Amino acid sequence: MSAKDKKYYLKLEKGYQGEMKFDQYTSKLQNDLYFINDLCIDFNNANFQIDTLTISQSTIFPFEVKNFEGNYLYENDSFYTLSRDEVQNPLDQLKRSSSLLRQLIKNIGFHTPIEGNVIFINPDFTLYQAPLNKPIIYSTQLNSYMKKLNQLPSKLTSNHRELAETLISMHQNKSPYSRFPPYRYDQMKKGIICPDSNSFLICKDDKKLVCVDCGYEEELKTGILRSVEELRLLFPDLKITTNLIHEWCNVIHSKKLLRRILMENLMATGYGRWVFFE
Repeated sequence: MSAKDKKYYLKLEKGYQGEMKFDQYTSKLQNDLYFINDLCIDFNNANFQIDTLTISQSTIFPFEVKNFEGNYLYENDSFYTLSRDEVQNPLDQLKRSSSLLRQLIKNIGFHTPIEGNVIFINPDFTLYQAPLNKPIIYSTQLNSYMKKLNQLPSKLTSNHRELAETLISMHQNKSPYSRFPPYRYDQMKKGIICPDSNSFLICKDDKKLVCVDCGYEEELKTGILRSVEELRLLFPDLKITTNLIHEWCNVIHSKKLLRRILMENLMATGYGRWVFFE
């Protein structure tokens, strides 16, 4: 990837890690609640996205989760780094998504109050001149907030389930915010990638793959099938054939072994050299 695309990718990955960490907190709640993650909806010719939506008996809680790290400054209703670079204001994002969500649920016949918060999940985040009257929850406040949320009286009914199912049915699987760098199959470096270090694995024998950088080991079959799924994700229009996977994995010398693994774990279509796998 270009330096610009790699920077964007790392930003997305860090944001995803923050959302996963927040999920670890919400998974411990024991009262009656619905959780919807990564909700993306098009309503009134406007798209909005909510990292985590929580439905309780009397309130809907949209959460905007941010994994910001380092020192930031709040000034004139804006967010800045200490070097005075302005960044997108998460409070504005929350305000917009909450407003559209409020209009949406009213439109489909619900009148549940909405109480949104921005979650700064990273313990190494500091916001100077932080406003006291804004819906912000810091990492140090999460335990007490989750305790408060867990103590809410909440008994969900069929109406709550209908609301959750309606929102899920409106979810857009393809987010309009997605931006992928251009890539082609012939540009890709071939090989089976280590899930820990992102280095390329080598074939130790006919049963094992190993990473020389971090020592990670994996069953040959597991690594091949994982690579098949990665190829499907990157190039959904390509037909999965023995020759293609042999080239994609790069380190599997025996096509006969590779074909046997594909035959045993995927559904074969066609005959002879025209066989492909689904």
